[in-house]
Amino acid sequence: MNKRRWVAIGISAIVLILSVVSSAISSKNDEKKELSQVNELLYGTNGIQEKTEEAGSTNEKIVKLTVEGAIIDDGSSGLFASGGYNHELFMKQLAKIKKDSQVKGILLEINSPGGAVYETAEITRALKELQKTKKIPIYTSMESQAASGGYYIAANSDRIYATEDTMTGSIGVIMSSMNYSGLMEKLGISDTTIKSGALKDIGSSSRPQTKEDKEVLQGFVDSMYGRFVKNVAEGRNMDEENVRKLADGRIYDGTQALENGLVDEIGYPDQALRALKKDKDLSDAKVVSYTSGATNFMNTWLGNSLAELQGIKPSQEELVRNIVESVGTPQAPKAMYLYGGE
Repeated sequence: MNKRRWVAIGISAIVLILSVVSSAISSKNDEKKELSQVNELLYGTNGIQEKTEEAGSTNEKIVKLTVEGAIIDDGSSGLFASGGYNHELFMKQLAKIKKDSQVKGILLEINSPGGAVYETAEITRALKELQKTKKIPIYTSMESQAASGGYYIAANSDRIYATEDTMTGSIGVIMSSMNYSGLMEKLGISDTTIKSGALKDIGSSSRPQTKEDKEVLQGFVDSMYGRFVKNVAEGRNMDEENVRKLADGRIYDGTQALENGLVDEIGYPDQALRALKKDKDLSDAKVVSYTSGATNFMNTWLGNSLAELQGIKPSQEELVRNIVESVGTPQAPKAMYLYGGE
């Protein structure tokens, strides 16, 4: 084989390598587009399908909604969702209910320590709208926990059920951060941040917190806390003053919550469902839930296989990073409606 042919082979190999590398480092937008196309192919445009839980009348439905896990938008959805609570999917379910005139009731099952302020407020707003404009009653069943933001979204339900062992309450706002400026000083490391104003880096972990920092952050948290208290007071028909007495962040079990007027009944999801049917004359209603449009087999096997083939499955590090960015970072902490013990 002569020298010219070896050069040609070498150039071809380089072109091939560059092509592979170029494909491997395709932009995030291209990945999202691929995900969207795959999801649309498998699920349709809205990704929501109805599953019958209990047969009944074709003209009346009770929808079972589930909030499982921390209420945060971790950026993943569809075929490659990381599991747990999926905010995008849950909001799509609420939108589907809004368009379905056959839905006459909602059973909301909550097992959550709470979560992000925005997502929690968005859910609550949508649920209130369904109650007001569609006249759809909402019965909530608290499972293992419905704390902080989990209680926030439950507070305006027509009736709230909890088990004796449910952990609820934790009414309040938390903004967690860590300050390591003292350690930096011992190590001879200094913060050289350039900023336009004294409070531009408020909440920074790399400099000592000032009195003004604390006052501003406390005012920020107090404002959100006030909205939490107002939401509970309106939902439970209580005076804000009485709610504040209960809302010092402490947790309650189901029995304590009942004694303090935070829930209406002790019971499990099946009991809440029976009560909804009886109270609202929906004994013949069909009970349905929503799925993302594929079987568990499709989600686990096909989803993973396609992801591995395309090289676009989120890594464990990416999933962790998405969650951390949702709840805040040491440099940029976020206020959360979240049980502080998490």
